[in-house]
Amino acid sequence: MKTTHAFSVQLSGVFWYENSTKMTKRKIQRDKIPGQKVKRIKASVKESESTSNSLSQKWTNKERVLVFASRGVSYRDRHLMQDIRNLMPHSKPDSKMTKGQGLFSINEICEMKNCSKCVYFEARKKKDLYMWVSNVPHGPSAKFLVQNVHTMLELKLTGNCLKSSRPILSFDSLFDKTPHNRLLKELFIQTFGTPYRHPKSQPFIDHVFSFSIVDNRVWFRNYQVVEEEGSLVEVGPRFVLNPIKIFAGSFSGQVLFENPTYKSPNLLRREVRLAKGSKYEERVLNKIAKEAKEPGDLYPADVTDDVFTTIRPEDAKGVEKSTFYRKT
Repeated sequence: MKTTHAFSVQLSGVFWYENSTKMTKRKIQRDKIPGQKVKRIKASVKESESTSNSLSQKWTNKERVLVFASRGVSYRDRHLMQDIRNLMPHSKPDSKMTKGQGLFSINEICEMKNCSKCVYFEARKKKDLYMWVSNVPHGPSAKFLVQNVHTMLELKLTGNCLKSSRPILSFDSLFDKTPHNRLLKELFIQTFGTPYRHPKSQPFIDHVFSFSIVDNRVWFRNYQVVEEEGSLVEVGPRFVLNPIKIFAGSFSGQVLFENPTYKSPNLLRREVRLAKGSKYEERVLNKIAKEAKEPGDLYPADVTDDVFTTIRPEDAKGVEKSTFYRKT
């Protein structure tokens, strides 16, 4: 048995040697023919082109959105920022930015993070929240006042969409009527729309981002698409964007649009304080007017009318207590 095994190994080695020599001879013959060599190069070029085309079909839109906030945000604003990050699989986080750095430095942060879009939450006085949506680094950029914030945790709605799924963007018809609303629509599409075949996104669609204009404000809602009925169930979060200004550059530049009906939160709080102060003034004026309307004495009073009036000891007050004594 040992001899037969060694013989078979030896024969296999001879067979491999003969095949290898034949392959080397064929290779030498091919190299001698110049036409076949050119064809082989062309085939390799075609293969590289096909691989590059397949890669380009996988992920062409490489938009990345940097979502972060400034220092001093409240817990509700922080939860809203986290909800937006969860809804956008193509977003990138970053640490909180100090207010002394300036808004123009955000362009450098986006460049280091390899992001072409930015959603920045700016907190002021731990009360007011502003949101910047910018196309980095050339613009445009828009500044909004965020109002009526309701996060996913506090709403407790029945809808539930899967994480990292691609959304459908639904816009109101009023976005196409004015130039600044058309600009905001395109900015929202490029920022909130998840790129097709993004590596971190799921290959299906099960929720809708709704942008509607009511009372010169942008109302944001998130709905789940129910497969059985095709109806919509709200998921959250909710917030309202009050547009302030639109700039030509990223966080700077020429002002393209300014909202004429916008009032700052400081001005609104001042009006509330003035309204409370006016209530006190009205109360004082009403008291003076009432006293002026009351009639005076109808006839002159006589001083001696109170001579025979007696006061009971129980009703005596002040000096009358010391001047009156009950007889025992």
